[in-house]
Formats: sequence, structure tokens, C-alpha cells
Amino acid sequence: SEVLESNGSSSMATVCSGTMALMDAGVQLKKPVSGIAMGLISDGETGKYAVLSDILGDEDHLGDMDFKVTGTADGITACQMDIKVKGLSYEILVNALKQAAAGRLHILEKLTDTIAKPNADVKPHAPKMVTVTIPNEYIGALIGPGGKVIQELQKATKTTIVINEDPVTEEGIVEILGTNQEGIDAVLAKIDSLTFKPEVGSVYEVKVIKMLDFGAVVEYTDAPGNETLLHVSELAWERTENVTDVVNMGDVFDVKFIGFDPRTKKDKVSRKALLPKPEGYKERPPRD
Repeated sequence: SEVLESNGSSSMATVCSGTMALMDAGVQLKKPVSGIAMGLISDGETGKYAVLSDILGDEDHLGDMDFKVTGTADGITACQMDIKVKGLSYEILVNALKQAAAGRLHILEKLTDTIAKPNADVKPHAPKMVTVTIPNEYIGALIGPGGKVIQELQKATKTTIVINEDPVTEEGIVEILGTNQEGIDAVLAKIDSLTFKPEVGSVYEVKVIKMLDFGAVVEYTDAPGNETLLHVSELAWERTENVTDVVNMGDVFDVKFIGFDPRTKKDKVSRKALLPKPEGYKERPPRD
């Protein structure tokens, strides 16, 4: 904190304001913390004393004790004491702690009236860092020839991307730094797209992005930029004369990943594999 002037405990004010600032910034504190400075005026001859709460500058200067106590609603988290007398009796210490607890809880109540819990998200302008790991073989694709891909991605998303290799697992550790969540999300989407690897038997949502006479080119909606051919023979169990009889541009639907074409080595997906086979259906020879 930056304290320009104070007439009381600037450190305890910092604890309270710091708690509120952190919660407002979206830092997920377990519990809010408040603090209070306790003082003491005592007479060594008579044994009389008075414990002071939230002492001012003069009370600190002229008094016998500066006892700072911080904590949550559950108890003390930290304390620090300066005294100008030879020692404190057990009675004084107990009373000081009890009085401090009452003061802390009162301050905590006022504090939580203003902000009861940490905000779910950090402030839009707050710097953020997200770390993800990628298989080693994809590091080169993310960097690109001469760093072209990563440089263009950083420029487009206004982020800083740092890639290191884990010496143990040999995986790529990608750190994405930025103040714009949309930019960070765009980098994550690009990484997902680069590292996307469909599994045989899994179902994926796709979108038609191009129509052909012999099928439709579809894009995986969870991995933009990754596209494959949905052959006309995999559209429906019935013979399809025209692709547009079944799907059209922009259509979104599920397909099943059934492997790789042995000739082209490209992905093979099927729409009909997710549809019930018609009763009495007989396999027809493959269409050219």
C-alpha cells in the first residue's frame, strides 16, 4: 500500500484494505482478514491499567504498548507487539486479546458488508498467466518456420507466449501471458486446434464448411481449422444421390470417427454410424 499520512495503525489499515482489494481483484482468498492495533495505559505503582482499541498516534507515542492483531472470523492469523514496560501480566494479555477479537470481528463485519466474498473473475485489465502442456511433437508446429506462427499469434492476440520443455516428461510447457482474456482464450483455441487428435470410436460435433459432389467437408467445432471429408457413402444408410438431400452448408451435427482412409491417410468420419440401421438393410457395393 501507499500511505501518505496516518493517525493510527497504517499496517492494520493495510491489512483491511488489502483484503478488500484482493477480493475485489478476484483473488480467491479462503477467508477475509481484518486487523486492529491495541494500546495500553498503565500505572506501575497502583497496578491500574486500560487496554485501548484502534490506537491513534498519540496513544501509541504516550502509551505502553502497541499490539497488532490480525485474523479471520475463525481466529488469529498474525500478531506483533512492542512494549515500553518490563513486561505484561497474564491478565492484561488475555484482556488485550479478547478486546482485539471484538474489534477485529466488528471491523470484519463492516468489511464484508462492502464485499462479502472474492469476485469470481479477475479484473479485465489485470495481467493473467495460463500454463498448458502439449506433446513434444507439437512444439514445432506452434512455433512455426522461423517463429512465424507464434509471432503472428502473439501479435493478433496481444499476448506473450513462452515455450519450454519439461526436462523430465519432455512435454512442452506453454505459458500464455496477457491482460485480455479473449486473447488468452484465442491462443488456447489455437493450441487445441494444433494438438487435436481424434480417437477411433469417439463422437465429435462438426459443421459443414464446403459442399462437394461426393460428400461434404466438415470442420470439428471443438478444434477450428481441423477439417475432414464426410463421404457421401457415410451420410445415411439409404443410397444418397445428392449430398444436399441430407446435409447443407452450415449444418451442425455429430459424426463418429471410424479411423483413417488407407489410401489417403486422412480422417474417416461417419454420420450414418450414429443412425439406426433400417430394418432389412442390405449392404450395397461401395460408390465410386
